[in-house]
Amino acid sequence: MIPVNEPLIGEAESANVQECLRTGWISSAGRFIDEFEHAWAAYCGVEHGVAVSNGSAALELAVWALELEPGDEIIMPTFTIVSCALAAVYNGAVPVLVDCDPETWCMDVARIEERVTPRTRAIMPVHLYGHPVDMDPLREIADRHRLAVIEDAAEAHGATYRGARCGSLGDVSCFSFYANKIVTTGEGGMVLTDDAALAERLRSGRNLCFRDDRRFWHTEAGHNFRLTNVQAAIGLGQVERIDELVARKRRMGARYTELLGGLPLQLPVEREWAENVYWMYGVVLAEGTGLDAVSFAERLAERGVQTRPFFIGMHEQPVFRDRGLFAGERHPVAERLARQGLYLPSGLALTDDQQDAVAEAVREVLGR
Repeated sequence: MIPVNEPLIGEAESANVQECLRTGWISSAGRFIDEFEHAWAAYCGVEHGVAVSNGSAALELAVWALELEPGDEIIMPTFTIVSCALAAVYNGAVPVLVDCDPETWCMDVARIEERVTPRTRAIMPVHLYGHPVDMDPLREIADRHRLAVIEDAAEAHGATYRGARCGSLGDVSCFSFYANKIVTTGEGGMVLTDDAALAERLRSGRNLCFRDDRRFWHTEAGHNFRLTNVQAAIGLGQVERIDELVARKRRMGARYTELLGGLPLQLPVEREWAENVYWMYGVVLAEGTGLDAVSFAERLAERGVQTRPFFIGMHEQPVFRDRGLFAGERHPVAERLARQGLYLPSGLALTDDQQDAVAEAVREVLGR
């Protein structure tokens, strides 16, 4: 079976971990945490990095740090990971959804304005599967309405928007370093910001809001979202070769596009203002194929190809419907993508021969 995603772990990561084990610095203190934070923030062009335990924690902490009032609203795409909406809900905020762009699959920026209300406090753009959101018009809306921008760049390590790195485009930006990400720490995440006071609040919040002046005395409810030195050691080694990893991803994306051309599939795009890193290579079946994503995945699995389905829109999730959210909402683009889309093996360890085998299996299933 050709797996969907496998990370590439090199000698630098191994040496860093061995140092942690040799010196005993294996928990949430040690030199690699600071070095990883500084290295990733610098790569993204941002002043401050705050490492946390995972990408979901990064989103939750970012929303927490903005000190929203109960019932305040955050506009976000419906077509995304559940962590985005949960970050709002866990902080007493209300997620407000927009449909996605039919070509980039990111949130449809043209639909944001109609969702702004007097309770709106933030917009959460999510760069999806490696392609950036169209940020200039989004920032114009945010600035005009005085809204914070919580940038979710978890799937866009190294991607750029008009030459600027994803992760540098929000007031606060969030990353995941899960095992399937371009830069991985196994589990892990980071929040970036240029605001020194906000960075200090984020550091306090990830560490149970311990006070410097009196130990075990808490005046705010924080979180235990710390990253370990061992995880940061892996991440630092990954950052040192990020250019190599991104180039490999882009090459794989271009190769898939060439191999799958001419099939009844919608393939990923790269807008003129973007550099797509093809974190996951997604395809969307044309309606006329007679297949949906489930049946397509089953037939590819029979041929030894592993796949993963696309996201299911937040407006269709029972966990939110049961809370009285999104009643009666329809977002047709997201609904089509959820039913017709999946992504193919996209791991950094994928070989050319494996890519050829995946493309051949896709052609067989589609009768081409």
